[in-house]
Amino acid sequence: MRILLIEDDPMIGKAMWKGLVDAGFAVDWVMDGRTADASLADGIYDLAILDLGLPHKDGMSVLHTLRSRGNGLPVLIASARGSVPERIAGLEAGADDYLFKPFDLDELVARARVLVRRRTGTQLVLGKLVLDAGRRVASLDGQALTLSSKQFAILQALMEGAEKVLTRNQLEQAVYGAHDEIESNALEVHMHHLRKKLGPGVIKTIRGVGYRLTAP
Repeated sequence: MRILLIEDDPMIGKAMWKGLVDAGFAVDWVMDGRTADASLADGIYDLAILDLGLPHKDGMSVLHTLRSRGNGLPVLIASARGSVPERIAGLEAGADDYLFKPFDLDELVARARVLVRRRTGTQLVLGKLVLDAGRRVASLDGQALTLSSKQFAILQALMEGAEKVLTRNQLEQAVYGAHDEIESNALEVHMHHLRKKLGPGVIKTIRGVGYRLTAP
């Protein structure tokens, strides 16, 4: 699950970024409205968390541009502008939720998960494999799987594209933020551990193309 964090305050942004990453999200962080516009045009995100007081282009204008493109991406406004008229204006402009600063990081994570769950659906099922994106749990043949946050993100991406071949780049986009440092063999290491937990033949390597998940 990949989030675009749009926040111009370095201290607040760093805390939000860390809290979301620690919760298992892949997070890209931008600090102005114009960069946010360009990033949102890529169509690779599951959620945008949007501050309103941004340089170069105000957050409300970013939201209006997004909705004028017909983009239904969930948007969580996180702003110090917390009066009732301002919250109503944000929601009527197309935001899906509104969080008033200062807020608890646990609440931010909880609200982000709710919005992502609405977009992606809470449960994915493939054969004996079940993944609940909202509760962040997975099981195989009724037995709970113990997965790291990266392994969970890889499995979710594979299940969302079940029986299709996903490229290395597609999987890395689902797991890592744009500015994360990725070791050359990091994906292979996570994939190796995930295969051991799922059993032989569930994740197939399509040489020169990518990976495909099949029903166990």
